[in-house]
Amino acid sequence: MLQSLINLLYPTLCNGCDALLLESEDTICTACRHDMPYTRHYLNPANEVVQKFYGRLELEHASALVYFHKEGMVQELIHNLKYRRQQRVGRLMGQWYAPLLRQVPELTSVTDIIPVPLHPRKLRERGYNQVTQFGQALSEGLGIPLTEDVLLRAAYTKTQTKKNRENRAKLIGSAFAVDYNQAHEGRHFLLIDDVLTTGATLEACGKLLLQIPGARLSVVTIAFAQS
Repeated sequence: MLQSLINLLYPTLCNGCDALLLESEDTICTACRHDMPYTRHYLNPANEVVQKFYGRLELEHASALVYFHKEGMVQELIHNLKYRRQQRVGRLMGQWYAPLLRQVPELTSVTDIIPVPLHPRKLRERGYNQVTQFGQALSEGLGIPLTEDVLLRAAYTKTQTKKNRENRAKLIGSAFAVDYNQAHEGRHFLLIDDVLTTGATLEACGKLLLQIPGARLSVVTIAFAQS
């Protein structure tokens, strides 16, 4: 009774289209989930994400779950995830993607899931890392630990979304650091982020992880912004 009254006074809306959610729906309505622009990258070893990093990073696998389009549903979802504290969006995306990623042979050797970190100042400002819940859901679905103490954010940088790849790379190149020991050598790291645009952030992080002796690298993101 109390929950019904709360739902009446504070209705739960879809994070994709703002429609009223039914009791059986969670965070994203059935219509939005059906219309989601899935990439199906996991089925294609030569997909767009792999091509994006060709000659930049040596990868075992790379993919994104959905396409990101300006003014589209996924942009709204990511905006809610990053700026409106809707962390459940990231968790759902991870829950949806994990069963698909289990079908990728190249990922069976992954030992650690590594989220792109936030600088402590940015973490205090936002209150959470928008990739954490996505990573935790992947961790649970794949049975691989989420490791957050190897890749570190060494410098505070403002949002880079409006800068081109060259300018982003200059600003981001020294923003990260790795802290590893002998136990981390020879591992296969799955680096994750929310949206892949120019790839500068993931490239900088990936190069650092590949400095660890014997390391292998894969990349997965929630969304891929087509250029």
